[in-house]
Amino acid sequence: MKIAVEISMYPLSAEYLPAIQSFIDRLKANGSLDVLVNTMSTQILGEADEVFATLQREITASFESGPRAVFVTKFLGPAALP
Repeated sequence: MKIAVEISMYPLSAEYLPAIQSFIDRLKANGSLDVLVNTMSTQILGEADEVFATLQREITASFESGPRAVFVTKFLGPAALP
């Protein structure tokens, strides 16, 4: 089942751009997902299992490497996709 996720990362640090860019780069490294970036959020489209596994891995990596951050997500199921 294909899903889409809109995610925004808010690092709790004055030096926030490197953490956001690293997170986006790691998402894009997964060639089986479509990753679209804009100024306010990143959209991830793909098979649900792959999307969830990738988000778990990369959010955990972000928490472990710092700085502290807040993630805000929206999930769209297959009925909401074009």
